[in-house]
Amino acid sequence: MQKISTCLWYDTEAEEAANFYTSIFKNSRILRTLYTDASFSESAAAAGVPNEEVAKEGSVLTVEFELDGRPFMALNGGPIFKFNESVSLVVNCTSQDEVDYYWNALLADGGQESMCGWLKDKYGLSWQITPTRLIDLINDPDREKAHRAYHAMLSMRKIDIQRIEDAAANKK
Repeated sequence: MQKISTCLWYDTEAEEAANFYTSIFKNSRILRTLYTDASFSESAAAAGVPNEEVAKEGSVLTVEFELDGRPFMALNGGPIFKFNESVSLVVNCTSQDEVDYYWNALLADGGQESMCGWLKDKYGLSWQITPTRLIDLINDPDREKAHRAYHAMLSMRKIDIQRIEDAAANKK
């Protein structure tokens, strides 16, 4: 087990979300699912867990899974906490085809586009679909070139690598 991993809090969609994510990313899999039992249900009820579905015996409590070999846990914790943009998962892409694939897959069935390569999936989790070329260009030692690339990125939802390249090269 890795020392540090990410836990994602869902209302009741932990298993569905883990299956969704592992269907998108290569080298991904469900590792283990923990279901509640009678003792958990009693403890949850006594502690005032606000979501009866989560506390119900036999329901999914956690799903441990890997995305591209990285560990995650999805927790059905009830409606207390919601995702927001202060935390996001970054997907580094080496081509426009990769950008397009992850963008479309993560937006499927109700996700929302945002700006500058950011989106929220149908569960509300924020993702940054980031071409590595964009990072190279905005860190270019030629600061004018870097600023042109950065300015172009600010006008985009999904990142278009060619438009970023053209802006950096000062092409119209």
